Amino acid sequence: MKAVLCTKYGSPDVLQLEEVEKPTPKDNELLIRILASSVTAGDCEIRSFKMPGWLWLPARIGFGIRGPRNKILGQELAGEIESVGKNVERFRKGDQVFGRTGFGFGAHAEYICLSEDDVLTSKPSNMSYEEAATVPFGGLDALHFIRKGNIQSGQKVLINGASGSIGTFAVQIAKYLGAEVTGVCSTSNLDMVSSIGAEHVIDYTKDDFTKKGHTYDVIFDIICQSSFSNSLRSLKENGLYILANPGLLQMARGPLNSTRSSKKVIMGAASPKREDLIFLKELIKNGKIKTVIDRCYTLEKIAEAHRYVEKGHKKGNVVITMT
Repeated sequence: MKAVLCTKYGSPDVLQLEEVEKPTPKDNELLIRILASSVTAGDCEIRSFKMPGWLWLPARIGFGIRGPRNKILGQELAGEIESVGKNVERFRKGDQVFGRTGFGFGAHAEYICLSEDDVLTSKPSNMSYEEAATVPFGGLDALHFIRKGNIQSGQKVLINGASGSIGTFAVQIAKYLGAEVTGVCSTSNLDMVSSIGAEHVIDYTKDDFTKKGHTYDVIFDIICQSSFSNSLRSLKENGLYILANPGLLQMARGPLNSTRSSKKVIMGAASPKREDLIFLKELIKNGKIKTVIDRCYTLEKIAEAHRYVEKGHKKGNVVITMT
């Protein structure tokens, strides 16, 4: 089968399309023919190994010293089950599925084996493979953090980084929960963020949301580049400041602030679960949320996809197709 290998850290040029052995499913595994995947900012960070200094050593130990331990990157996929192991009960050959591999990676290939207990479920019939392949990363992370906000109908929620993989889902999930949503993004993405449900949009290239005098019940900061103190001042009393990608200083100040103020700081890694993916699937089936796709690339053009994602201006998701 064809797969894109990343044998060392570096620029997108380190990615090489090669023929590798097709995997064979174990008794509790499924062999999935991947029809679509994605390139996320996380994939680019692993490939380039551009990590904060304090993360360098633990990340090298975790992901690989000289290059990624798992040579095939890619964390989310959609495809069709080609065969199942003898102990598999939840799925059968021919099922259309989508799911997340997490740090097992492996989605930038034509085939993958996953356990039936992995974060995997049947694909909604009203979604293409390309659309479904973008839900398990951005959708699950957005759902995780938005739930941390315990959002109630009528609350004011600001999402900083509203136009990316996580942000586009976060806007829609917060809107589904009844929030009045403000999205922060760049000039070129204002219309798109409005189209998916944000009542208000702020162009960060022209305005700093922390200096506009508005306050919010919840601020979900995906970018984590705004002033920590000013962001807290933009919260109402008993408000929540949720950080998806906090820096070291934010990680240090967050718990301290939470003990001294009614304004609480929440951070930490998302923990994707199959039941949450099923929840998102139902929202999709009922037309409550949708995928935003910026560009599609073939597997052969994956280096170009990495270059585009690294620019930091994508609208929603960048998809990799296998056909």
